[in-house]
Amino acid sequence: MEITSLEQRMDNSATTPLFYKIFALVSGGMFLDAIDVYMASGVSSVLLKSGWSTLMENTIFLSVGFMGLFIGSLLAGLVGDRYGRRRAYQMNLLLFGGFTFLGAVAPNMIFLIFCRFFSSVGLGSEIVTGYSMLNEFAPIKSRGRWCAAASLIANCGAPSTVLIPKFSWRIMFVLVGVLAIVLWILRRDIPESPRWLMAQKRYPEAEKIIQQLEGNHTHQQADFATPAASATHEPKIGRSLVVAIVAVSATIICQYTFTTWVPTLLVKRGINVVNSLSFSTVMMLGAPTGALIGVLLVDRIGRKKLIVPTFILTAVFGLLYAVQTNATAVMIVGFLLTTCFYVLMASVVAVYVAELFPTAFRFRGSGIANATAKLLTVGMPYAVAAFLTWFSASLIFVMISAIALIAAIVVWWLGPETRQKAIR
Repeated sequence: MEITSLEQRMDNSATTPLFYKIFALVSGGMFLDAIDVYMASGVSSVLLKSGWSTLMENTIFLSVGFMGLFIGSLLAGLVGDRYGRRRAYQMNLLLFGGFTFLGAVAPNMIFLIFCRFFSSVGLGSEIVTGYSMLNEFAPIKSRGRWCAAASLIANCGAPSTVLIPKFSWRIMFVLVGVLAIVLWILRRDIPESPRWLMAQKRYPEAEKIIQQLEGNHTHQQADFATPAASATHEPKIGRSLVVAIVAVSATIICQYTFTTWVPTLLVKRGINVVNSLSFSTVMMLGAPTGALIGVLLVDRIGRKKLIVPTFILTAVFGLLYAVQTNATAVMIVGFLLTTCFYVLMASVVAVYVAELFPTAFRFRGSGIANATAKLLTVGMPYAVAAFLTWFSASLIFVMISAIALIAAIVVWWLGPETRQKAIR
């Protein structure tokens, strides 16, 4: 059996019902994970106000969450490349859902912190496996659009934070935990990635799944008239790791620093809009807007042509934000900055990183990049606190701009263009 023939059939595969099922299962997992990420800070605030936790316990709660994300990202890479995508994909959701559900009945904050750590390990794994797995199943010509669309669906989980005061954090934990377990059951028959099977030289198994993906289509009948790939990208692992680590770290650090610290920074500058409904709404709308832009443009203009200008715009808007004194201007520039962050989340984290690596190293490469970003994020509160001690609050936005500009240069200089290219 010719591996080239199998690879070409995967490259030109149609979006049949099995692919839609895989997309729905991946997107559902990413949506639940996004709810958990957005919910964490809201839950910690509620627990502190009610006296159920202390400031120190809250700090530990958030810190173990980031540590769990770090470990989960690394584990997903090792398990996914060594034992298969399917096994890694099942393991992470079981961890995430099971410990989230268990956290709902936590008798004290120590037990909740314990549950948070292990649920975050599952969460970190889900981010790596979800996007990478979808990348391997999607037809090349529309690969970027499908992966970015999963990011768009995930970011619709942001409004979940408004439900915490109404339903209590325990009910939210039960809801997320139950939905995760239901999704885990639905995923039990998800197929193994044919690309991983081919990398393991298990060609007969790969062909059976490719036949299922083709459905009633023959391998000559893809859903596009033109060839799926114009060229083959042969990744250089060392160079790809540098690009992936810099791009993902810059995206997550800039987004996290801005969304976490902007209320404190604005209050320090005497701009009291952070508690207003209009400010929260405008900031929240930036997430789906940016993800939608990513969906529309990532395949149309290419990865680098979208990512590099967006990093540059992030740098520009970061500098503009540093000098705003008017509340309306703060919201407008903040919305544009938030939009840029989520264009990057959709194009860098959801699409570009997985495409930088060959199949045999894809999960480990994505895992290392995401784990490094999470580890750096753990240190950001201390870096920001030091900045606020010695410098003005405006320099935080200058720091965001500098990080974004460095990432733009690295992606432009070292990053390959992977649009519509087969990646072996």
